[in-house]
Amino acid sequence: MRSAPRSLLAAICCAIALASPATAARLSAAQHAETLAIWKKMVSIPTVQGRGQMPVMADYVADLLRKGGFAVEDVIVEGSGDATTVAARYRGTGKTGKPILLSGHMDVVEARASDWTRDPFTPVEENGYLYGRGVLDMKFGNAVMVFTLLKLKQEGFRPSRDIILLLSGDEETEMLTTQRLAKQYGVAELLLNADGGGGLLDPQGKPVAFYVQGAEKTYADFEVTITNPGGHSSRPHADNAIYDLALAIDRIAAYQFPAQTNELTKAYWSATGKLVGGKLGNAMQAFAANPDDKAALATLRAEPEYVGITGTTCVATMLSGGHALNALPQKASVSVNCRIFPGVSIESVKAKLTEVIANPKATITTLGAPVASDASPLRPDLMKALRKGVDLSFPGLPIIPQMSAGATDSLYFRALGIPSYGVIGMFIKPEDDFSHGLNERAPIASIDPALLLMRSLLLDLAK
Repeated sequence: MRSAPRSLLAAICCAIALASPATAARLSAAQHAETLAIWKKMVSIPTVQGRGQMPVMADYVADLLRKGGFAVEDVIVEGSGDATTVAARYRGTGKTGKPILLSGHMDVVEARASDWTRDPFTPVEENGYLYGRGVLDMKFGNAVMVFTLLKLKQEGFRPSRDIILLLSGDEETEMLTTQRLAKQYGVAELLLNADGGGGLLDPQGKPVAFYVQGAEKTYADFEVTITNPGGHSSRPHADNAIYDLALAIDRIAAYQFPAQTNELTKAYWSATGKLVGGKLGNAMQAFAANPDDKAALATLRAEPEYVGITGTTCVATMLSGGHALNALPQKASVSVNCRIFPGVSIESVKAKLTEVIANPKATITTLGAPVASDASPLRPDLMKALRKGVDLSFPGLPIIPQMSAGATDSLYFRALGIPSYGVIGMFIKPEDDFSHGLNERAPIASIDPALLLMRSLLLDLAK
C-alpha cells in the first residue's frame, strides 16, 4: 500500500477544508483489541523468503479460521516452504453466482535487526504506532480481513455468494503462488485486495482522501544489446558497440510515449485537480478533459510524481559493456525498465523501442515473462459500497480512483478478467510510509476505520 505523494498532500491541504477525523461509527474495545493481537502475532512471524516461516504463518491463519467456525475442508493450506498459500472459503447460500475474492500476501521483505532501532519482528507499540516489518505491507490488511471474516461467522452472516480469502506466499519475489491461486480461483465476481488503495492523512492526522486502486501499470524489462567483432584498442574504427549503444540510449531518453487516459485515470485527474487547484490542478482537469492538451501534458510530465500516470514510460536502468581495458568492445547492453499503461501490449512497446533505436545491429530481448492486465472498471456497486463504508468513519471524504505504478497480486487476477480493487482501510500520513524500509510503522488508530470499511463492503457486495 502506498499513500499519495507529499506534494499532492501539501497542495490539497492548502486548497480545502479537511473533513473532521472524528469517527462516525465505532467498534467495541474488544474487537479493536482482538484485531491488534492478530496483527501483532502476524508481524512476529518472520515470513521473509528463505527463513522457512511461511508455513507457520499459514497454519496460524488456518487455525484461527477453523476455531472461528470455518469447516476444516474449507480452509486449505497448500504448498511448502515459501510456496505455501492459504485459501479459506466462507460459504454462501448460493443465491447469486460467482464468489468475491479477498487477496493478501503473507511474505515480507528482509529486515535485519542490526539495522533497525527495534527488533523488526518484535511488534512494539509506541506513540500510537505499531512498529515492525510488515505492519504496513501487508499484515495489517491480513489481520483486518481475517478478523472481519471471523466476526461475520460469529454473527451467523450468510452471504448470497461465497467469499474466498486468498493469501499468497511470494508476492514480494516471484509471485508464483499468486499465479497458482489465480488459476485455481480464477472465476469470480470481483477481488478486493488489502494491498492497495487506502486513506491519506494530513500532518495533523486529519483525513484528506480515500484512494481505491483499480489498475496497475505492467512491469516489463527489456535488454538492448549491440555486438561487433571488436579488436585492439590501438586500432579504433567506426564499429564500436559502446558508441552505438550510447546513441540508442540517447534516442530512448528523448522519446516520450503518447499520452493516455482511461476511465480510472480520468476520474483521478478530475477529482485530484479540483482538490489541488492552481496551475497544477488546472492542468490535471484539462488533461482529464483532453489528453491531447499539450500544455497540460507538459505540466504534468514535468512532475516526477505524475509523469507515470500520463502514459507508458521506459527508462534505462542498468548498463554493461566491453571485456577489457585495451580492447574494442565486442558487446554492450543496457537494461530498459518500462511501466506500461493498462491496455497496451508488451510486444507493442518492444516494437516501439526497436523503431526508436533505429539500428539494425541492436537486438532487444524481453527479460522474464511479464504479464499485462487491463484496468478494472469503476463498478457502480463497488463505488456505492465504498461510499457507504468510508462514510462510517469519515462522512463525505473524497473517494479517488488510483492507478498504481507497482504490482500487487491483483495483476494475475485482472489478467483473467476479474475486476480487482485495492481497498485497504489504512489511513496514514505520507511521511509515515516506511514500507520495505527501516523502522516500518503504522498508526494503530487505523484499525477501526479499516474494520468498519471491510465489514461494510462484504455486507453490501456479498449480501
